[in-house]
This record gives sequence, structure tokens and C-alpha cells, in this order.
Amino acid sequence: MKYEHCRSCRNEVVWWAFLVNIAQTAFKGLLGVLSGSAALIADAMHSGADVVASSVTMISLKISARPADSNHPYGYGNIQFISSSIVGLILILGALYLIYESVIAIVSGDISPPNIVAVIGAAVSSMTNELMYRYQNCVGKENNSPAILANAWDNRSDALSSVAVLIGILIAVLGFPIADNLAAIAVGVLVIRIGIELNSDAISGLMDSSIEMDDLKQVYDIVNRIDGVEGIATLRGRNIGEELHLEINIKVNRGLSVREGDQIVATIDEKIRYDLSHVHDVRVLLTPVEVVGRKKRHSVLEEIPVVTR
Repeated sequence: MKYEHCRSCRNEVVWWAFLVNIAQTAFKGLLGVLSGSAALIADAMHSGADVVASSVTMISLKISARPADSNHPYGYGNIQFISSSIVGLILILGALYLIYESVIAIVSGDISPPNIVAVIGAAVSSMTNELMYRYQNCVGKENNSPAILANAWDNRSDALSSVAVLIGILIAVLGFPIADNLAAIAVGVLVIRIGIELNSDAISGLMDSSIEMDDLKQVYDIVNRIDGVEGIATLRGRNIGEELHLEINIKVNRGLSVREGDQIVATIDEKIRYDLSHVHDVRVLLTPVEVVGRKKRHSVLEEIPVVTR
């Protein structure tokens, strides 16, 4: 992690998100009713769904912090992918409802221009959500938390939707009242897209997809430079919630003693944990090989024998 306080931020950020979303729901809902803006009311309902999403994130972070046990030997980290998926589903369902309400209003002709005061609600919402996105995105990246990152993108979707609402309200006030409802529909489509992306990433994590190729290349380069390593047979890694789990099969001189082999394994583990954050488990297998001459130092740009799940 970049700073020492990143871990404490992990425990605080979801509470800030929860309280900010409650405040925004009340603020935008009140202004939406007073101004008669369908788009702002829709945006308030979106923030209301975010309150539920923040609650889900808090619960998932609490569960993921549990230590491994006999029933879950790899820990509870994958609950964060489930949390991310639930947040995505909440966004999709809420957006579909907003689109439905706006379409019904347009078809029925029940449209009237909102009061200019609605602009204040949309502008404040956009700025607040963008600040919350940047805060949560920083915390999520530093702690490698899919649940916090999902919540961050939820706030980014709110910020973008509030911009759309702001534009729609301004056009509606200028004499085109249908723009308010069209803005609400545009918000719904944007939110659905983000919800689908969150679910796609969550499914990828639950299916034990490989960690980022840049991380695998870094691990490959670290291991390949260690004395006694004659090559890498296989290298693979996966995310379990916030944690990285690595499995490495290295080639070593068949003439090494058990003690020398253990020293190589310990060195690999130490160097990987020093250079990469969030590494929880490093499993190293040794494959004895016949060594003729000096070991060739491979470049990370050469083909890496990677096994992905």
C-alpha cells in the first residue's frame, strides 16, 4: 500500500459512502418533489439504491475479514465478488424501473417543465458523487478490494447520471419539458451498462480467472533472477477477494540438497511479498532438472509459461 493509513481508510470509506448516499437521497428527493423534476426524483431513487449497495458492501467487507477455517481453507475473500454482483443487480433493476416510469410519463403526455431550483440538486449531486468516486477508487485500488471498487463505480455512475440530469433539466426549463424525462431514460441506460460490467467482473473473479498479466510478468522476472532457479515450468495466480494467491513450479539443479531447495523457496516467497502488495499465499514447487553450463537469464519479454484458470 502507498500509505500507512490506507488500511484504516478501508474500514471508514464504506461508512462515508453510506452516510453520503442517505443525505443525497433525501436532498435530491426533496428538491425533485418541490421542483417537479422527474429526472431529479429518478436520480434520488438511484441514490436510494446506493444506500442498499453500500450496506451490502459493508457486510461483505466484514465477512471477508474472517480468517480461513476448515470449511473455507482459502478464506472468505470471494464474498466481495458476490457483493460486487449484488451491487450491479441493484443498479440494473433500479435503472429499469426509472426507464419504465419515464416512458410511461412520455406516452401519457403527463409532462411539465421543472423549476430552475432542480439545477442546484443535480449540480451538487454530480460534484459530491465524483469526490466519493475518487475517494473510494483510491481506497479500493490500494487495498485491492473488488467490493469497494464496485461501490466507487457506483458513485461514478451517479456523477455521470447527475450530469445528464443537469443537462436535461436545463433544456426542459428553456422550453422543452420532455428533455427532463429523456434525461431520466439516458441515466437508466448508463446505469444498466455499469451494472452489467460489475457483474461481468464479479463472475470473472468467482471463476478464478488469472490475475493481471503485468503482475504475472513481475513475478516471473523476480523469480527468474534468483540464484538457483534454472527456469520456470508453470506460473499461475488468482484473486480471492483482496488477496493474490500464486502457484509457481520452478526448475532447479537436481544436485541441490533439500536445505538448498528450501532456501530458494524462502527467498522466492520473501522477494515476491516485498515487491507485490496483497500477496497472501505463494506456493512453490521444485522440479529437478539436469543442468549443463550456466543458466540462461530470460527476459520478461520472452514467452512466459503461464497457466490460467
